[in-house]
Amino acid sequence: MAEASSAEKKLRDWLSGAERVVVAGVGNPIRMDDFVGVKVVRDLQGRVSKNVLLVECETVPESFLQQILDFGPSHVLIVDAAVMGLEPGDFRFVRSEHLRVFPAISTHMLPLRVFCDYLAEAVGARVGLLLVEPKNVDFGEGLSGEVEAASRRIVDFLAKILP
Repeated sequence: MAEASSAEKKLRDWLSGAERVVVAGVGNPIRMDDFVGVKVVRDLQGRVSKNVLLVECETVPESFLQQILDFGPSHVLIVDAAVMGLEPGDFRFVRSEHLRVFPAISTHMLPLRVFCDYLAEAVGARVGLLLVEPKNVDFGEGLSGEVEAASRRIVDFLAKILP
């Protein structure tokens, strides 16, 4: 729970002064907890202002580049599952520039590090990631209890702090 509180504080600070925000949910619908990013975006529908663009990217966020560019965001928040060695359902906020220490390898078509670098360059927006520790990414549908609880907490928090 301390991880979540720290992530929420960092995210609140990062979003201060945000004018237009894209929340991009990334994940595979048939890999259980890997779907958490898209689930968060779906659950935010109807709970955010017109200054927030919600994008269900699934496994191909690069397919939505033009839509993101056209929106002209000041901030882009990518929500995804990531194995970080935390407890299932714990989440962290990471600024995209901190991804440079990770190799450009990914289960996504285009590694997220490359995608983030391109967004920051092309849009001039601040790019960050909200990463959730999965419990189970086996083939199947539905989130584990821990990740489902985390997604609800994230949705409630984002609904309060997004512009």
